[in-house]
Amino acid sequence: MKLVSYLTDDREHLGVFVNGHIYNLNSCDKLLPNEMNAFLRGGVVLMDRAKKIDAQIKSGELEPKEEAFYEVLAPVPHPTSCRDGYAFRQHVAAARRNRKVEMIAEFDQYPIFYFTNHNAIQGPGEIECMPDHFQKLDFELEVAIVVGTKGRNITAAEADSYIAGFMIMNDMSARTLQMEEMLLNLGPAKGKDFSTVIGPWLVTPDELEEYKTSPKEGHTGNAYNLEMSCLVNGSEVSKGNMADMDWTFAEILERCAYGVDILPGDVIGSGTVGTGCFLELNGTGLLNDAAYKPQWLQDGDIVEMKITGLGILNNTIRKADTDFSILALKK
Repeated sequence: MKLVSYLTDDREHLGVFVNGHIYNLNSCDKLLPNEMNAFLRGGVVLMDRAKKIDAQIKSGELEPKEEAFYEVLAPVPHPTSCRDGYAFRQHVAAARRNRKVEMIAEFDQYPIFYFTNHNAIQGPGEIECMPDHFQKLDFELEVAIVVGTKGRNITAAEADSYIAGFMIMNDMSARTLQMEEMLLNLGPAKGKDFSTVIGPWLVTPDELEEYKTSPKEGHTGNAYNLEMSCLVNGSEVSKGNMADMDWTFAEILERCAYGVDILPGDVIGSGTVGTGCFLELNGTGLLNDAAYKPQWLQDGDIVEMKITGLGILNNTIRKADTDFSILALKK
């Protein structure tokens, strides 16, 4: 099932996406909430009701009226929190090699994550960025999950059952701001908090059963063979696979839930796939060729992310009509 949040007449709604059309869930079953957060809080009971509606639409047993005029939002427009992991060893190793530092042993000891701004979540469409963001503006190609069940001190062996679904995630990054802040060993803060993009819909785990594969040796949890790619202005710049995750989402959830509650509506990213950002690509390019010309996102660029089974996430980068700069405020 593909769950989608969308806007009509300035009101948010929750629907299912079937064969290119959106159908409002609440109009099919009045016991289903008309927004994602309330739906997720309803747990397995509401999820099963929605799956029944989805199956009836697909079989033709139910023929509800499709939505004709709408704006697709982030699948989870108002997450209860947003964390981002660091699960792909290939990306971490390449980024460290490009900085001429050794691979860090702690990567293989435990999964890590940071909290980012859950109020800066966006979906498909235009992404407005400030002038300082364009100082090395970057994409990051990732997968994200949303938590569907409240939990605390859960183990990796049971954690997959807490996942309501999967989405594409673009962890937008302003690298100059990020690099400046992290000299103080606290961050990435302003380098990350302006936009995290998820979408185009939330895909429930049952839809990905055919793509299941074995996790990396010594790891626990579900893994999926999903091809990942990012195109900028129609040219492919990144290619990877979700199966390359070293730490599984189950293991990341185990760490997230240690001593604290994870809640329905929490969004958690995988971290960047290998080759999944310009920072890594530019570093590798310059390492191999001193004449390599680095690339960063520019005003008007179209960023298209594709992941098998999860769809296509499209965004257009726009520059805000202002010259306000926080970089200029440095003492």
